[in-house]
Amino acid sequence: MSLLKPGEQFPALTLSLPGGESLRVPDALAGGFGVVLFYRGSWCPYCKAQLRAFQRSLGKLAELGVKVVAVSVDDEATTKQTIAEHGLEFPVGHSADAAAFAEATGAFVNDDPRHLQSTGFVLDPEGKVVVSVYSSGAIGRLVPEDVAGLVRYLREHQTA
Repeated sequence: MSLLKPGEQFPALTLSLPGGESLRVPDALAGGFGVVLFYRGSWCPYCKAQLRAFQRSLGKLAELGVKVVAVSVDDEATTKQTIAEHGLEFPVGHSADAAAFAEATGAFVNDDPRHLQSTGFVLDPEGKVVVSVYSSGAIGRLVPEDVAGLVRYLREHQTA
């Protein structure tokens, strides 16, 4: 398990979405900037606040060409409830295999109860890591305002 560093390719992960569909990242985010959020679960107040913040900023992020996805170890029913409760319009995966996701990305895992700690990645249009934010506990996570500012900066300073 090693941390993903800027410039490294984000590993291929399949997110199970409610309703039996799946989403493969980073492929689903290709062509624009992407945000991948691992959240601890529906029970975590900090995670719920982060998900709501990204939902509120979804329009602004979309204008910048940023797509957002999130995933946790929560089961499908709990994830459906989380999506409905917070009006989430971005893809939210469920039933993540904490050990496999941690092995692929370096995310920290809590053993009891078993869940991924909050982890966030900003990916460039080619699926490479621009920023990785790892938390070993409840606090410390990506916020949408920082993502928007970073993407604006990167676009303004791209080499032709």
